[in-house]
Amino acid sequence: MNNKLKDFLDNFEGYCCIVTLAAMSIVVFIQVVFRFLVKSSLPWSEELSRYLLVWTAFLGGAYGVRQGAHIGVEAFVLLLPKTLQKVLSIFIMLASIVLCVVIAKYGFAIVQTQLSRGQLSPAMRIPMGYMYAAIPVGMIFFIIRFVQDIIITIKNFNNPEEKEVIE
Repeated sequence: MNNKLKDFLDNFEGYCCIVTLAAMSIVVFIQVVFRFLVKSSLPWSEELSRYLLVWTAFLGGAYGVRQGAHIGVEAFVLLLPKTLQKVLSIFIMLASIVLCVVIAKYGFAIVQTQLSRGQLSPAMRIPMGYMYAAIPVGMIFFIIRFVQDIIITIKNFNNPEEKEVIE
């Protein structure tokens, strides 16, 4: 696989977060300018920035899984032998996948309900199902990243190195 494409896919959620955070910053800046200089507010800006923040949170969480940035309690785990640490790590990732599948399942149900009812956002008049889609989409990215981490852990199970990138 082309190295540039591989790097892009490895950091896809991060790039999405950059775009959504930049858009959110621009929208909030424009809102502040309108509110204080023009003395008029934009009715859609707060709503759009809120939705962008939600999408950023779900995509950023998956990116955090990929980067190993989520916090965990390691005091007990570090007392275990390296082999048991890796087994426990795989078990925790499998449990996380199960949780993400459950959240994604209910997230899809919420999206379907919102789209079937035709509920629109108050200011922008966008179908609310698109806003709630951040839940299942984010969970799918979480699952992909957990599966990648499980593959890496199994691939390197007998290696003293902690982590490497999937080839």
